[in-house]
Amino acid sequence: MKKTVLSLTLAASVLALGACSNDSANSSEVIATSKVGNVTQSELYEEMKSSIGDQAFQLLMIEKVLSSKYKVTEDEVNDQLKADKEQFGENFEAIIGQQGYTEESYKKYLELNLLQEKALTEDVKVTEEEVKAEYENIKNEINARHVLVADEETAKKVKAELESGKDFAEVAKEYSTEPAAQNTGGELGWFGKGQMVAEFEDAAFKLEKNVISDPVKTQHGFHVIEVTDKRTIKESYEDKKAELEKKLKLEKADTSTLLPKVAKMMKDADIKIKDKDLETALDEFLAAADAPKEETNATEESDTTKSEK
Repeated sequence: MKKTVLSLTLAASVLALGACSNDSANSSEVIATSKVGNVTQSELYEEMKSSIGDQAFQLLMIEKVLSSKYKVTEDEVNDQLKADKEQFGENFEAIIGQQGYTEESYKKYLELNLLQEKALTEDVKVTEEEVKAEYENIKNEINARHVLVADEETAKKVKAELESGKDFAEVAKEYSTEPAAQNTGGELGWFGKGQMVAEFEDAAFKLEKNVISDPVKTQHGFHVIEVTDKRTIKESYEDKKAELEKKLKLEKADTSTLLPKVAKMMKDADIKIKDKDLETALDEFLAAADAPKEETNATEESDTTKSEK
C-alpha cells in the first residue's frame, strides 16, 4: 500500500470526527439509544477529540489547504483504487481492513495522498528519454509471493517445507515476520522492476515460474520467493507515459520540501481555532513554515515509511 509523505494514516474515525465538528447545530442529536443511556453527537465528538483530536484536526486542515490549490478528480481517485485492487487482488479488502479502512475511507486516504503528490511534484521535471527508459524497465512484470524471516536457518527450513509440497499461504502465515502475511499468505501481486529492494528484485526476476528460491538476504531479513506467473504489459508507451512521468517525478522529488510547503499554506490561510482543546493542534506545522530545512527533515523522517517488500 502506498504511504503518504506526511503522517496521515489514521483510521476512518477521523472522517467521523470531521462530520461531527461540521454540524454543531445538531450536537445534541441522539445517535444511539439503549436501556443504559443514549449517546449524543456531542458526546461522540468529545470522546473522539480527546483521543485523536489533534491528529484528526491536522489531517482535515491539511486536506483543506491542499485542495484549495491542487485539484484531484474522482476519476484520479478511482484509477488509483483500481490499480491498488489489481495489485493486491483478492487480498485487497483484508489489507485495507488491517489498516482500519473501509473502501470509502480508503478512497479519502487516496485523495489526500494524491493531493500531497501534486504539491510535492509541481516543480519537478523529467525528460522524455527518462520516461522511455522507465517504460523499457517496467514492461515485463512478474507475479510473486514470499516468506520473510529473520535468519537464514529459518529460511532454509521454509524452503524445504515448501519444496515438500506444503501450502505456501499456510507456511507464510506460520513463519513470516511480515504482519500482512497473515492476510495475504505472502502474495505480492504483479510488479515490475524498480518496485522492490534491489536484492529481492534481482533474485525474483531471475527465477523460473513455480521454482522456490534459495534464501535471499535484504535489509528486511531473509526471503524465500516463488514466481507464480510472468507477463509483458499490454499498454503501449503512450498509454503508460503519464503514469511513468508521475512515478519518476515522485522519485526525484525532495520530500523535505513538503512539510514546510504545507506549513506555509496553513500560515497563509490565517486559521483561527475556536475550540480551546484544539488551539495548539497546528503549532508544530505553523512553526515548520519558518524552520530551517534541517529541522523539517528530522520531523519528516519520523513520519515517512518505507515498503516492507
